[in-house]
Amino acid sequence: MDNPVIQTMLNHRSVRKYKKDQPPDEVVQAIVRAGQQAPFASQLYSVLLTRKKKAPFGAPLWFTICVDLYKLERFMKLRGWEVATNDLDLLFFGIQDAAYMAQNMVVAGESLGLFSCFLGAAPHLADRIAREFKLPPRVFPLVQLVMGYPDEDFPPRPRWPLWFTLFEDEYPEFTDEQVAEAMKVMDEGYLAQGYYVKQRAKIRLEGGRKETYTYENYSWTEHISRKWGQWYRSPKELVEQLRKRGFDVTRQE
Repeated sequence: MDNPVIQTMLNHRSVRKYKKDQPPDEVVQAIVRAGQQAPFASQLYSVLLTRKKKAPFGAPLWFTICVDLYKLERFMKLRGWEVATNDLDLLFFGIQDAAYMAQNMVVAGESLGLFSCFLGAAPHLADRIAREFKLPPRVFPLVQLVMGYPDEDFPPRPRWPLWFTLFEDEYPEFTDEQVAEAMKVMDEGYLAQGYYVKQRAKIRLEGGRKETYTYENYSWTEHISRKWGQWYRSPKELVEQLRKRGFDVTRQE
């Protein structure tokens, strides 16, 4: 479709090389303001920005989008209320609010010529980020986002075919052949772009598994399988990060 908004979204790439040019304040404010117009449950978010610290990939802007219950509790107190909802439910609503905002910021940035890259490790670094930004309790870093003017150009990365994504009326029962066909779309697309070989991004095997892949055939589905087949086996670390920020997701009435 010849639609500039859709074309901007279809042209999305996660950029890992940036020019040094610093976007002006009015551009930064416009991006965050556009982020605020995302749908929300209760605006359970805040955005942190640093331009002083060296950001990953040399990006000039480094955002941290947080789930923020501190502001909720402050204004409820002025209304004579206390929060009764459990932390797990509030976290899910807050995650939705913060994620919608972050994605709006990405689209707004790209419409202004700024590209970005999400950094997903923020929840596991929450305590450190809280110290750096002097966060009050009940504010939890959800995701980080670096942004700037791109200094590299490449085509958009592959996505699952639509038949493997959009299911009308009921979820289909896939055959192994159909799953393999969808995997082929992703893997061949990434191999054609040389994505993993350029980044030297092969995940090391654990547990005595023998390496059988080279960069000639290592691609997306193997990469994702190694990630979620080996990492974060226990939730203890994340639960502890949440506890330090004032969230008790295990408490029951």
